[in-house]
Parts: sequence; structure tokens; C-alpha cells
Amino acid sequence: MGLGFAVGVFGVLILAHAAYATVQYRGLLKIMEEEFSGPPMNVVAELLLGLVLCMWAALTVPGKFLSIQPNSEENRIVSLPVNLDFMIFNHRGKVIPLEMDLKLKH
Repeated sequence: MGLGFAVGVFGVLILAHAAYATVQYRGLLKIMEEEFSGPPMNVVAELLLGLVLCMWAALTVPGKFLSIQPNSEENRIVSLPVNLDFMIFNHRGKVIPLEMDLKLKH
């Protein structure tokens, strides 16, 4: 449980509190018989803060991005899947011509 995970949980808690505050605010407006024109500014600030924290956690928690090596042997398919029932070869891609007679103008 790293810092990114804790920040993500804190961001979700802030978003949940903003939702609860909005529901309370709407209930208060119903009691006062006023029309709902939008959430208060403190709720909007909470939503933005929670969004930023959750996005930061979503980018940091999974780990470091690794580059994909195109010539790596790990990227090759060495065998077909065991269950061939779900392999579909009859699809809309067959109407696309395989060879196109397009020539580039220089």
C-alpha cells in the first residue's frame, strides 16, 4: 500500500463527501422551497480536488510504464488458443479489398 493508493482512497472519499453534500443541499432547498440551480462552490471545489487526486492515483498506482520492444520474442504468438470455438473468421472485414491500387504522387 503505497502513497498513490492512499491518495486514491482519499480522492474517492472526497468525491463521496461531495455527493453527500450535494444531496443534503438539495434536501435543504426542498425544505426552503427554492429551486436547485447548481451545487455550491465548496462542493464544486471538492469535486475538482477529488478528480485530480483520483486521476493522479490512477496514473501512479499501476506502476511504471514500460516500452514495447517490437522485435521481442515475448510478443510473438507461438500457438493458437486451446478453445477454437470463439475464433471468428467470417466478419465485415472481408468486404475491404486486400490490395489497393493507390499510388503516391511525388
